[in-house]
Amino acid sequence: MKEILANFNKAFESRVRLGIMSVLAVNDSMDFTGLRETLAVTDGNLASHLRALEEAGYINMEKSFINRKPNTSYSITEEGLDSFSSHLKALEELIRNR
Repeated sequence: MKEILANFNKAFESRVRLGIMSVLAVNDSMDFTGLRETLAVTDGNLASHLRALEEAGYINMEKSFINRKPNTSYSITEEGLDSFSSHLKALEELIRNR
């Protein structure tokens, strides 16, 4: 059991961070508004979790303009996908061995 728990990644323990990574793992990218609506969180809550994941190197942020309006989109990094996949495997193993 300890070995399985050792493979959990603390960066993904939050419901919001788990949601962000799940959404970005199956989409090429998603903008801030799309993430906020999908996860049903406040701007501030989402922003703080995105910043933490970005600082960890798990996601990338890209700013652009669409019809003269600023747009911020996010995508998962290769490191983020690898770490998230390992975390999911540990969760699956924990469930199988309960």
